[in-house]
Amino acid sequence: MWYGLAFMAFSTVWGFGNVINGFSEYGGLKAIVAWILIFAIYFVPYALMVGELGSAFKSAGGGVSSWTLRTIGPRMAYMAGWTYWIVHMPYISQKPNGSLIAGSWAIFRDNRISSMNTMVLQAACLVLFLFAIFVASRGLNVLKKLATLAGSMTFVMSILFVLMMIAAPSITGASTLSIDWSWKNFLPAFDSKFFLSLSILVLAVGGCEKISPYVNKMKNPSRDFPKGMIALAIMVAVCAVLGTVALGMMFDSENIPPDLMTNGAYYAFQRLGEYYHVGNFFVVIYALTNLIGQFTVMILSIDAPLRMLLDNADENYIPKSLLKQNRHGTYVNGHKLVFAIVSVLIVVPAFGIDSVDVLVKWLVKVNAVCMPLRYLWVFVAYIGLKRAGDKIPADYRFVKNKKLGIFFGAWCFAFTAFACILGIYSEDPFQLILNIVTPFVLIGLGFILPMVAKRSRQA
Repeated sequence: MWYGLAFMAFSTVWGFGNVINGFSEYGGLKAIVAWILIFAIYFVPYALMVGELGSAFKSAGGGVSSWTLRTIGPRMAYMAGWTYWIVHMPYISQKPNGSLIAGSWAIFRDNRISSMNTMVLQAACLVLFLFAIFVASRGLNVLKKLATLAGSMTFVMSILFVLMMIAAPSITGASTLSIDWSWKNFLPAFDSKFFLSLSILVLAVGGCEKISPYVNKMKNPSRDFPKGMIALAIMVAVCAVLGTVALGMMFDSENIPPDLMTNGAYYAFQRLGEYYHVGNFFVVIYALTNLIGQFTVMILSIDAPLRMLLDNADENYIPKSLLKQNRHGTYVNGHKLVFAIVSVLIVVPAFGIDSVDVLVKWLVKVNAVCMPLRYLWVFVAYIGLKRAGDKIPADYRFVKNKKLGIFFGAWCFAFTAFACILGIYSEDPFQLILNIVTPFVLIGLGFILPMVAKRSRQA
């Protein structure tokens, strides 16, 4: 049913960290207008396009790369698959930091990691990542269930935080910050900072292509899918708005803590525990579930996207050496490639960033530049689908008009590219160089691999 799909998609797309990042980057309560705009002009058409692609390619198991193969061709399908995989490298490089921060809060219940030396922190992250690579190579399927459980608990706690925080003054008489509801406190300045942070919003609402396989399992796709996606947009918008309001009751929008991206979620649950007179109970539970979630997601992200790239590999583009598997069925050389790339992403930033809080913020921003690059292929595939017209049938159509469909695909492509390009900017020269080099090198490696494959076939 439409509501079942909406709830599935909601848990896939949304997370408490998105509220924290938006609050930090958009001036507290002013993030509300930014969230509403991004849902209206970007997320809704994006989700509905995914529905049409999923409906048109019912049996396509490779997701975006399969869609691109059917609508354009094998070379572009390879690049779509490569992009989908390679943009997970900055994402994976975030996870050791997130795990250590969560572990620190679970044990010490304070923000002591913010004062650590970045070289020491990143060395610890590298050791933790090495352990994650080892665990991933063992092919432990139990981790999928653990990740699902931890993710679900973190998600539930995030929703409970919003509800309990808003209710705290009435239930416990907690003394929270009073919110000035005048329009000027919510209207953002549409200045350079607003546009330079768009990539963080795009990253937050992306990823709904994961639900595409379920479009054709609905009772009435043409009627119920758009209904489910509109419900999803409303649910996410309500959570973003109420979550921002809840944070606004804790943190002054005019004086946002500089370490909010690092410790904001933990500060929030710690204060919630104070309001409800349970001490550090909430922050410890959240930190433990987040620790398990961060670590297991890191392991799964090492293996799962790699399988999507290699399970249906075209030997014209992928060298045979990458397809070598161990007795657990994991791609040994693929894991070595992941280790080489992610290790560089972990180590190099520590040589030019000497603050943990700045490092965490940079990791969020570089991930917001790289991860949405995979969404571009969704829109490329959709434009290809609309150009094919009725040659490719679908039970559900976002728009029936060919030109209008191409317009929506082009609009979302342009918006994503615009956000990613602007997200590269940084006032710090070292961070700016990293922001430019990282996506270009990662995508550029995808052009080298077919040459290596060609040589290996000729050898």
